[in-house]
Amino acid sequence: MSAKYYTQFRLTDVEYHGGNEFSGVVELSRPMDQNSDIADIEAVLAKNFDLRQSTVKLVSWSRLH
Repeated sequence: MSAKYYTQFRLTDVEYHGGNEFSGVVELSRPMDQNSDIADIEAVLAKNFDLRQSTVKLVSWSRLH
């Protein structure tokens, strides 16, 4: 069962001067639980921007119902 999350995040890659902040919806293949690492969301975002995961910093997230 997939789950969608509204996210706010910064890209810190040199191509994104000043660490631009963005927002958008991310869909994960499974819902996150309270103990999950935010790395799953950062990995999806990094893949979508063709960047390394370390260049994506999640600011906030909330599950969409």
